[in-house]
Amino acid sequence: MTVSRAIEKVTQRIIDNSRDSRDQYLQRTNDTASDVTERSSLSCGNLAHGMAACNATDKKIISNEEAANLAIITSYNDMLSAHQPYQSYPELIKKTASKYGVTAQVAGGVPAMCDGITQGQTGMELSLFSRDLIAMSTAVSLSHNMFDGVLCLGVCDKIVPGLLIGTLSFGHLPTVFLPAGPMPTGQGNDEKAKIRKDFAAGKIGRAELLASESASYHSAGTCTFYGTANSNQMLMEIMGLHLPGSSFIPPNTPMREVLTEKAVEILIEQLNGKRVLTPVSEIISEKTIVNGLVGLLATGGSTNHAIHLIAIARAAGIIVDWQDMADLSKNVPLLCRIYPNGSADINHFQAAGGMAYLMRELATAGLLHQDVMTIMGNGLEPYFLEPRLILDPKAEIYRSASEVSASQQTIVWGNTIDSSFDEDVLRPAQRPFTNEGGLKLLTGNLGRSVIKVSAVAEEHQIVEAPAKVFNSQEEFQQAFDESQLNEDFVAVIRFQGPKTNGMPELHKLTPLLAILQDKGFKVAIVTDGRMSGASGKIPAAIHLVPEASEGGLIAKIQDGDLIRLDSKLGELNVLKPKEEIEQRNAATVNSANNLGVGRELFALFRDGVSSAELGASIFK
Repeated sequence: MTVSRAIEKVTQRIIDNSRDSRDQYLQRTNDTASDVTERSSLSCGNLAHGMAACNATDKKIISNEEAANLAIITSYNDMLSAHQPYQSYPELIKKTASKYGVTAQVAGGVPAMCDGITQGQTGMELSLFSRDLIAMSTAVSLSHNMFDGVLCLGVCDKIVPGLLIGTLSFGHLPTVFLPAGPMPTGQGNDEKAKIRKDFAAGKIGRAELLASESASYHSAGTCTFYGTANSNQMLMEIMGLHLPGSSFIPPNTPMREVLTEKAVEILIEQLNGKRVLTPVSEIISEKTIVNGLVGLLATGGSTNHAIHLIAIARAAGIIVDWQDMADLSKNVPLLCRIYPNGSADINHFQAAGGMAYLMRELATAGLLHQDVMTIMGNGLEPYFLEPRLILDPKAEIYRSASEVSASQQTIVWGNTIDSSFDEDVLRPAQRPFTNEGGLKLLTGNLGRSVIKVSAVAEEHQIVEAPAKVFNSQEEFQQAFDESQLNEDFVAVIRFQGPKTNGMPELHKLTPLLAILQDKGFKVAIVTDGRMSGASGKIPAAIHLVPEASEGGLIAKIQDGDLIRLDSKLGELNVLKPKEEIEQRNAATVNSANNLGVGRELFALFRDGVSSAELGASIFK
């Protein structure tokens, strides 16, 4: 099935803009590829070092230089609920590999910080930069020429993009991403949001807030709201790097374990010739990137991917910008309502039909390229089917089989979901929540920025009000505490871009502005920082470029300047002659804020980082 003319037009523009850089990337990848095992190029001393700690059986297999050796790149730590389940994965992977006469080694670990822990804290200023550090760590892990295929263990915000950018530098290797799955549903999202606002308003204390948060984030697995972590999982599946239907299966269940084993088998089958070999450089193509963007728009995914997908694409020689995203958004309907764009969580989405139903609907509507490569081979058809666990041909266990051990089961794909089980959460393409996706490009005399409007009510999508200017979240909090914000205004939060302080997310603002909006005030945000997938119902022009530290006009805005944010027309302007504002002296920020809590170690990143629209990356 062909894609719509609108999708094809954007795709062709990306192909044309990427022609030289993509050709260079593919040539570099092809020059690295080989028909023999990676380690055959190593000297005996090199190889001896690489297998010194292996058991006798694995040493024999590795030294034979015929069977494949799989690299495990893990982000495991037991502080992050999403990554704690990965503790048992290496042993399961090695056990599965051994059945096929193949070996696997943990090639390296990558850092995995949690934005949920660092929100509003100084450590958040390292978060975005950790993505490129993870990419570099991945490259170091694969640099030993010991490995013929890659298994990436990662879930959360910067980890998955970093792993993918890193593996794209080894684009000749087939690569599979292994999800860990979401934690079970805890406290409802509406109640969580209400309690956060009550705390911000001083109606309840810290003990009540902590009890609420602990009821929401309560066990191993990904946080269940649809932020960047779960947007990552959606992207890995729609881009063909996950097994079909594997993204949102809870951890520590037979289905999760069998899916993990199957993913290892799929990679081995690529390497032993039983399945078409699909190096990651062939999976990540211009059409795959467009499919990822379509999925992001159709689900109302995290705005962080207005940065990450650009960086991922560039790592594969593909040039994408916000105009491409905006043009796609005009033609991609919003099919999902998942918190913060609704009250349902990711488990509810999975129960309503999940990725299999979503992808089939998008493909049927001509919104997905189906002539793409995935870890399953050529085409997206396997991704339209939901996996089942089976005991034998006569006894099926659908989705969950907690009473039967994983070792007694296998997995098949064959279940087609013909309709959504809950159209309040997941809808067919013919009856979308809105006819356009939730992401828009804003342009005007302040520069270029993006806004996520899928959760913003119609009456709040245009705001014209005086500016109130702040250089930090803390300044805004102080003004709120002193009751200085009880009026219509546009909060200008500047010096939050990547070159200034690493572009931390500004979630401290969300409950405070929600309180003011509920009081009837017209409020909005304009910032060169990030708000991620949780910006919610407040209109927020984010990722503004050029940022304040790069001469952006935002550095010259003053209190009282009238600002108009019109998300319907895609415009963001300060309603004064640009020449008048340019004559003002630009504000400055205290450079001492770049010291302490590890920030001084990332000075080279701040100095060399590109703009948000270029992926906020240190890689050129």
